[in-house]
Amino acid sequence: MKDQKKVLGEERRELLLELLKTNGEPITGNELAARTNVSRQVIVGDITLLKARGEPIIATSQGYMYLTQAAISTSVERTVASSHTPERTEEELNLLVDHGVTVKDVRIEHPVYGDLIASVMVSNRKEVKQFIEKIKATNAAYLSELTEGIHLHTLQAASEHKLDEAVDALKKANFMVE
Repeated sequence: MKDQKKVLGEERRELLLELLKTNGEPITGNELAARTNVSRQVIVGDITLLKARGEPIIATSQGYMYLTQAAISTSVERTVASSHTPERTEEELNLLVDHGVTVKDVRIEHPVYGDLIASVMVSNRKEVKQFIEKIKATNAAYLSELTEGIHLHTLQAASEHKLDEAVDALKKANFMVE
C-alpha cells in the first residue's frame, strides 16, 4: 500500500460517495482507508463532512452505508420502547429480524445529555451476530445499561403488518414497555 498514491481531499470524498452508493452493503472505515491509501481517521473526517453536506450516510456496526431514496420511501417505521438485561439483547434483535424488520437504532434518555442515539442497522441474524460479537470484542457497554435496560428502537419494515407482527412478538417475549 505504501507505493500507492493517496487520493486527496475532494477527489477522495467523491470516490467514497461512489463506493458507498454502488456497493449496497456496509463498507468498513478500514476498507475505505485502504482503497484511498489514507488512515481510517481521515475517512471518519471525510464521512463527517459528507454527512454535513446532507449525504444520507449512516455508520453501522458493519461499516458505512449510503441510504438510497428508494430504500427510504418504500418502507415504514415505528418506534418501540423495550426493556431487558444485556444478556437478552441478541434474543430481542433476532426476534425482530426474524419478523422481517430492520432495527435502525437504539435510543436512551440520558439525564445530562438528553437523547442519545446509536445506529444498529441489523436486518438479519448474520448482522445481529456481527453486532453482538463486536460489542463483546470491544468490551463496549450497551446504551441501555445506562438506563437500567429501558430503551427505544426505531424499527423499519416493508409494511405495517410486519411491524405489527414484530411488536406482538416483542410483547409475548416480555420485551415491550407499555
